[in-house]
Amino acid sequence: MLTGMSTGYVYHEVFGWHDTGSAGGLFPSSPRTGVQPLWHFEHPDTKRRVHELIVVTGLVDELNRIRPRPATVDELARVHDTGYIARIRNDSDLPYGGDAGDGLTPFGHDGFDIAALAAGGVLEAVEAVVDGRVRNAYALVRPPGHHALAATGMGFCVFNNIAVAARHAQRALGVDRIAIVDWDVHHGNGTQAIFYDDPDVLTISLHQDNVFPLDSGHTDERGTDAGFGYNVNIPLPPGSGDGCYRYAVETVVVPALQRFRPDLVLVACGFDAGAMDQMARQMVTSRGFHQLTEMVMAAAGDLCGGRMVMTHEGGYNPAHVPFCGLAVVEALCGQHTVDDPFHPLLSAMAGQELQPAQQAAIDKVAGLLGDIVSA
Repeated sequence: MLTGMSTGYVYHEVFGWHDTGSAGGLFPSSPRTGVQPLWHFEHPDTKRRVHELIVVTGLVDELNRIRPRPATVDELARVHDTGYIARIRNDSDLPYGGDAGDGLTPFGHDGFDIAALAAGGVLEAVEAVVDGRVRNAYALVRPPGHHALAATGMGFCVFNNIAVAARHAQRALGVDRIAIVDWDVHHGNGTQAIFYDDPDVLTISLHQDNVFPLDSGHTDERGTDAGFGYNVNIPLPPGSGDGCYRYAVETVVVPALQRFRPDLVLVACGFDAGAMDQMARQMVTSRGFHQLTEMVMAAAGDLCGGRMVMTHEGGYNPAHVPFCGLAVVEALCGQHTVDDPFHPLLSAMAGQELQPAQQAAIDKVAGLLGDIVSA
């Protein structure tokens, strides 16, 4: 058993109060268009149930609880336009809130406060890791962040939590080089855009090809000006399972990290590449997410003293996501509590091993890493 409470953990019950309202999954209910009221896909159950499983299994007792605090306007403004921040704050004062920008990202009354707390929770996790109070950390925050652009939210994301944290590490904590690995099944377009010309932030996104946003996340999106080569996209075919994701991390992610030599690794940890998720068509199991975490942890251990922070993004199946989240936090702290009851079924499905088309897609990206220059 590990000693020293070396893994930090951020959660607050108010994250479950982020109000996305009723919807037909994505769209507001409307009798004219036939969309019946149900619930929004980004509802609180998945993240609340992750936390409850961490508590019920006793794993929470092995974690160092980190209290989130709201990100300030100045901290948010390192990434977001002040006019956008003001709009979210103003709409948050309305009786029923507003939408972050794309019509698919509603937030309720006082939604600004919760979104600022989510961003601030990741800031606190990064500070704890950089200060050496914990070795690594998991921020179970809501709403998610990686789609949010400087001037608009989208894809259920209000503020770009991981980008706000990375800028904070650069500007306030003196961290020179930061790597962001994003394995949410949807392209991390917001994080890509924010750091597209920054050679001190390596952004790597593994995602299902052309799911969301549409026409985004192609291999030729590699950065601009001094940042060219420091944005790496790995678009994967539908049906990619544990074998494909492992190969992508072995062949592209770890070598990219080794070339870049970061001082801090951040991971945008979405579970919507899971085999039971309704928002994509991938096949990753909880054990697969555990293995990905171990692989990136090992690289962080070699390159930056293990300094690594993971922040929760997507994942929409409330039955399976808790076991994926538990597996990742177990990997971070080196513990095991309960087995995933879904794993025997999901791991036995055909196509879990690396397929030729998947290997070809990954090998294509591996050939582009030469433009990453070590510190």
